[in-house]
Amino acid sequence: MKYILSIAAFIMLSAFNFPGVNSIHSFKVKSIEGKTIDFSSFKGKKILVVNTASKCGYTPQYDALQKVYNQYKDKLVIVGFPANNFGGQEPGSDSEIQDFCKANYGVSFPMASKVSVKGSDMAPIYKWLTSKTENGVLDAEVGWNFGKFLLDENGKLLQYFPSKVKPDSDEILKFVK
Repeated sequence: MKYILSIAAFIMLSAFNFPGVNSIHSFKVKSIEGKTIDFSSFKGKKILVVNTASKCGYTPQYDALQKVYNQYKDKLVIVGFPANNFGGQEPGSDSEIQDFCKANYGVSFPMASKVSVKGSDMAPIYKWLTSKTENGVLDAEVGWNFGKFLLDENGKLLQYFPSKVKPDSDEILKFVK
């Protein structure tokens, strides 16, 4: 009987520690260059996931994102996800988006290939980010471009910040400093 209880306890504890259940580290996504972004490589760092667009009123946030990335890259990774879900504000191809970001904002943080962040074609990583059932923390709806999800060093979701919260705001940086 003790043996059966021990196995049951092990299985229950394993479920809570199983990589991917409540961690973004199990995700791999296509990068804007056509390579792979493996979120497990970010273990030990906080991660800021941002849905981006090149023709949006919030597009100048790329500048703040890059500055924050430069300043805190030893403890924070920023990953941009171009998306065309809001007002057609990201119509370009991956190469056009990449060229725009580098030429106008010097973006050097990882950028994913263009995805959908809402609707029936939502990318799996965004399904995880926006569903408490998936991420174990909160439900969130990406309401516009430059919504931000902050995750801790273990890949667990900490908080969602809407577009109006700037990347260099104390609201976000208090988690990083």
